[in-house]
Amino acid sequence: MFSYHQQKRLLDLVVALCLVVLFLPVWIIVPFLIYFDSGIPILFVHRRVGLNGKEFNLYKFRSMVADADDILHKKDKKLLEKFKAGDWKIKDDPRITRLGKILRSLTIDEFPQLYNVLTGEMSMVGPRAYLKKELDDQTQRYPETKQYVDKITSVKPGITGPWQTSGRNEVPFTVRAKMDAEYSQKQSLWYDLLILLRTPKAMISKW
Repeated sequence: MFSYHQQKRLLDLVVALCLVVLFLPVWIIVPFLIYFDSGIPILFVHRRVGLNGKEFNLYKFRSMVADADDILHKKDKKLLEKFKAGDWKIKDDPRITRLGKILRSLTIDEFPQLYNVLTGEMSMVGPRAYLKKELDDQTQRYPETKQYVDKITSVKPGITGPWQTSGRNEVPFTVRAKMDAEYSQKQSLWYDLLILLRTPKAMISKW
C-alpha cells in the first residue's frame, strides 16, 4: 500500500509530465516571443522557501523587465513602499512587459515551475513558495501569522493551492498564510485532486 506522500509524488510526476507534453508548443514559442519582446533572459529565477525552510531556485518565464528587482529594491523607493503596502503585490505593476501581461493573464509565466515539480522541490499542490524576505516582512507586519510559518514549510510548496483557487492574488497575506497552514494539516490525495480540478476555473477567472 502506497503512503500519501508516495501517492502525491506519483500524482506530481504524472500531471507534470502530461502538462509538459500537452503544452509542448508553449515551450517552443514563448521563449522566442520573450526574446523579441524584451530580450534576455528568458527565464526569471527567484530564491524561494521550500520544504523545512530550505531555499531553492524557482523558475518562471520572465514577465517583467530584466532589472525588475533592482528597480524595486534599489531605484524606486516609492514603488517598494507601494509593493509592501499591497501585501507584496502591485496592481498594474509598471515593471511588467507588454508580453508579460499576457503571459500572466494566462498563467503561462508559471509553466517552468513544472521543472521544480519534476525535480521534487515543489508539488503540483501545496502552499505558496514564499520569498524569505516576504515571510520575514509579512510576519513582522502581521505578528499573528508567525504561528503558521512552521506548518507552511512542513510541506513542499505548490504551483497551485487552496487560496489560489479561492481568490488568487486578491487574498490578503493574513488569510493566505492561514489557508496554507491549514492545507498542511488536512492534506490528502482527494483534497489535492479537488484543488487541481478547481485550478483551471481559477485561471480562467483572471481573463
